[in-house]
Amino acid sequence: MKRGIILLLAFSWLGLGRGLLFGQFKPEEIARRPEMEEFLLTAEIVGSEPVGEGVTKPFVLTLKKGDLETKAFWKNPSGVMYGFLEGWQYEIAAYRLDKLIGLNMIPPTVEREFQGKKGALSLWAEHKFSLLKAAEEGLKMPVSAVDRVNKAKWLTRAWDSLIANEDRTQQNVLYTDDMRTILIDHSRSFRSSKKFTERLMFGADGIVKSQEGKPYLFERLPRTVVDNIRALTFESVKAAVGDTLTDKEIRAVLLRRDLLVKEIEENIRAKGEDQVLY
Repeated sequence: MKRGIILLLAFSWLGLGRGLLFGQFKPEEIARRPEMEEFLLTAEIVGSEPVGEGVTKPFVLTLKKGDLETKAFWKNPSGVMYGFLEGWQYEIAAYRLDKLIGLNMIPPTVEREFQGKKGALSLWAEHKFSLLKAAEEGLKMPVSAVDRVNKAKWLTRAWDSLIANEDRTQQNVLYTDDMRTILIDHSRSFRSSKKFTERLMFGADGIVKSQEGKPYLFERLPRTVVDNIRALTFESVKAAVGDTLTDKEIRAVLLRRDLLVKEIEENIRAKGEDQVLY
């Protein structure tokens, strides 16, 4: 079987479904995530190559199980690196929280040992270009994809605000050939200090602002995801993320949930629910 066909079979869950309002994965593809997780956990590692970019020294691993062979991304940063707190376990926590709230933008990720070390292993996100490449090369979004891309952008801001991701760069926002958005690299997330529990990363009073000092707003968000964020409790988050987050980090998520929901509700009062939620 040719490798391209194998990849198509392995990653068919990344396809875009008609009528899909906000998630990047179709319902049947989401249902296959346990299968993909099992593959990551049990497939034989038949090849490895260090990635030349990034401060966390990741590896691209080649996995093989039966007739299926494909790539995955492994990293294990831990502690303060280049002035930032890094944690490979945050990659797993992000994926599990993604499943809990129905974000559906993060590839399956599990804990897997490599070279005798524990780390996070994620299915390789097949993509056409990153946001960085689009900016550098002046690539234009197709008119037919503008609405979808904008909604994914606003949803990404809300997501990064919920998990206090202080490292959302143009390089870790990926686009497929049909302009679906895939998010990678969450090892600098889940901050729990006062700075990250009293303000959100984005939004009206966000930590991150444009060069002109303007806020990056959420604009419009999917109703289902917002409802799921509203419903988060310490117990539900703990059950989802397990020991990948400390109790303090979970409580910080809930504090940010309150800030995020408050801003969304203020937007609804100002603009009307149908103009904010879809």
